[in-house]
Amino acid sequence: MKYSFYGWETADVLPVNPDYAWVGTPRQLYDILMTLWQADTCAPRMRDVWPDRHPSWGQCSITAFLVQDIYGGKVLGVPRDGGNFHCFNQVGDCVFDITSEQFGSETLVYEGRPEQFREVHFAKEEKRLRYELLKQRLEEYKC
Repeated sequence: MKYSFYGWETADVLPVNPDYAWVGTPRQLYDILMTLWQADTCAPRMRDVWPDRHPSWGQCSITAFLVQDIYGGKVLGVPRDGGNFHCFNQVGDCVFDITSEQFGSETLVYEGRPEQFREVHFAKEEKRLRYELLKQRLEEYKC
C-alpha cells in the first residue's frame, strides 16, 4: 500500500511498549486507525465536516499521544490559528505525522516545533475522553 502521511517512508520504528508489540510499525498502526477514527473521536469543533476531509480530520492530539504510548518519543506541535497546535511524533530521528493527510495539499513545517504535553492537552476533559475511547478501540481491535 502507498501511504501519504508525512514521514511514512521512514516510519519504521517498532513499539517500545510490549502491550502493543502486535501493532507493528506506524504504517501498520495507520492502517488500523483508518478503521477506528470516527466522528466521536474527532475534535467537536471539527465534526461538522468529518469525514469529508479525511478520517484523520480532528484526530491529531489524541492520535499523537496514543502513538507516544506505543512507540515512545516526543509529541511536537505545529502552531495553528486560535492558539491550537497540530500534534505529530518524533521517535529518535524518525519524524512522522499519521494525521497529516487531513491538511490535503497544505504543507506543514515540522522542524523546530515545541514539545506538547498530555497534561496540558488532557486538561480538556473532552479531549482526554476521546483519547481514552480511541485507545479502547485499539485494544479491542487486537481481540
